[in-house]
Amino acid sequence: MEKITKPVNGYLALIVSLISFGVAIYLIATSPEDATRLAIAIPAAIIAMFIWKGLMIVQPNHSRVLNLFGKYVGSIKENGLFFVNPFYATVKLTQRAQNLATPTLKVNDKMGNPIEIGAVIVWQIQDTYRAAYDVTDYLAYVRTQSEAAVRILATSFAYDNIEDEHANITLREGGVKVNEFLERELTERLATAGIQVLEARISHLAYAPEIAGAMLQRQQATAIVAARFKIVEGAVGMVEMALQELSKKQIVELDEEKKAAMVSNLMVVLCGEKGAQPVLNTGSLYQ
Repeated sequence: MEKITKPVNGYLALIVSLISFGVAIYLIATSPEDATRLAIAIPAAIIAMFIWKGLMIVQPNHSRVLNLFGKYVGSIKENGLFFVNPFYATVKLTQRAQNLATPTLKVNDKMGNPIEIGAVIVWQIQDTYRAAYDVTDYLAYVRTQSEAAVRILATSFAYDNIEDEHANITLREGGVKVNEFLERELTERLATAGIQVLEARISHLAYAPEIAGAMLQRQQATAIVAARFKIVEGAVGMVEMALQELSKKQIVELDEEKKAAMVSNLMVVLCGEKGAQPVLNTGSLYQ
């Protein structure tokens, strides 16, 4: 588990080291042949170098993980100049938010259709101990597990509801729910490395090139059928209304044959792709 440690103020240690080094230089420069002064100057210089070895600067949103002869000591998350045991081995980690754009992956969706998918993930280190010691390389771990999570996402949902008409969530229209699923999957996978997922979004989604043309034609056909259905539904309502109004206002009396002809003509006019060319009848209705 991560343990936060507060080291000694580095400015005080820096002043002590400068004084020690200054005393060593003064003693050696004034009396280089005096054994007593050399006996004082040499330890003073060693103390100064010993202190310099323990000085460290921690930048904002960075941390240092301390290790003493293979034993975890603690983590420094404050920024500034500090002094620690010079024998400590340190691991420098950044806690800034980082972006990862996964490569475009070619996978099969829930219905088995090959698709291309990519994602953008925003993450940062939350637990420095896990990031430093629970995985070999936390950057490589994030990349690998992110790709695995995106693959799981792709195989869990259909691309759209053309293939699966009863699907409540699809990759193309799922929006927030799809992104939430990806965030949960990433959080579970990256927790081992002490990584917190701040945001995850699909950045690229398309059918694979080998079926893109066929799927586009299918989508167009589906759209045309849906549009035709609406046109016919509306045309039937308009014809019904026309017949009711003619009968209600007694504008003209039509027998069943003429009603059928009128319905046929109105349906052609209302459902046709192009505007109908009117033909004027100058005779009676029965000519």
